[in-house]
Amino acid sequence: MKIAVLREQIDGERRVAATPETVRKFVALGATVALEAGAGDGASIADAAYAEAGAEIGDRAGTLAGAALILGVQGPDPQSLGGSAPGAWIVAGLNPFGERARVDVYAAAGFEALAMELMPRITRAQSMDILSSQSNLAGYKAVLDAAAEYGRAFPMMMTAAGTVSAAKVFVMGVGVAGLQAIATARRLGAQVSATDVRSATREQIQSLGAKPIFVENVAGIEGEGSGGYAGEMSPEYQAAQAELVSAHIAKQDIVITTALIPGRPAPRLISAAQIATMKPGSVIVDLAVEQGGNVEGAVAGEVATVHGVKIVGHRNVPSRLAADASALFSRNLYNFLNAFWDKEAGKPVFPDDDEIVQGVRLTQGGKVVNARLLS
Repeated sequence: MKIAVLREQIDGERRVAATPETVRKFVALGATVALEAGAGDGASIADAAYAEAGAEIGDRAGTLAGAALILGVQGPDPQSLGGSAPGAWIVAGLNPFGERARVDVYAAAGFEALAMELMPRITRAQSMDILSSQSNLAGYKAVLDAAAEYGRAFPMMMTAAGTVSAAKVFVMGVGVAGLQAIATARRLGAQVSATDVRSATREQIQSLGAKPIFVENVAGIEGEGSGGYAGEMSPEYQAAQAELVSAHIAKQDIVITTALIPGRPAPRLISAAQIATMKPGSVIVDLAVEQGGNVEGAVAGEVATVHGVKIVGHRNVPSRLAADASALFSRNLYNFLNAFWDKEAGKPVFPDDDEIVQGVRLTQGGKVVNARLLS
């Protein structure tokens, strides 16, 4: 079986879907790996390193010729996949809710599209979960970006000239990104607090040495969600949380927001009125800016200033750590494919009744088949 690894076409995407490490592993399975020249440049991986690992290096047409499996970080343009084998699999982060029209084109063209961001949150799939691996790096980078914009020190410092107070950091949304943000801010010496709509995260926040900020004794909380994700909050909870957050946020130097609900716009957590209560020079990092943003006034791809507060809205934050993000992403892809690899057939075999396959499969037999897209 031939596996094609393409150079990403989206502006600013520096990651790559395979590394020399995973190329070697695929070759060991008996696959042929073809890589588009320069695919690893953004992640500082030279073509020579791929060639040494056993990959064939060529132009896009040669890379795709006869390929039965196409790997990507983001979904490739269907019009750019000419020459691949009929019914080829596309395995990548496909943004199926935001790019539904592209999914329809994949189906019409006969591709079997597998969206890695729809990986079920189950124990068996943890090593395949691109959202977790990339969010972990995003949470770390968010704190570094905040520190770069803040212009002051994070830790408390005792000097002969006086004391420098520790920065106060507030993390909103305690998923994978939020937990890493808490841990990173703590390592840098900040005074950290955090909140989430899921009450189960209280112990996680405390275990990292941060202070939990939670609404108490309010009925109708619907935040637990399913599959490990946050759900929507009741109106009563939203009102109580807004009041609590407003009082807390006014005292903070840095706020990092990470709240996302799959398939829906990002929930609004911070209003312009709340921003106005913060001290000039404070910083907010909105990790959900590409899905509509948690913060009023956030602009995707820019550092905006509202009421003297910097709002950081970098796009594609994991790509800002391209080498590590690529290493983790490519391992996720390999772990997924290896789990279904049939040695006798020399290719993956995806059972229709498997929970993981049902979760990630978007198209099959010329049709869109994913239940979440059809509901």
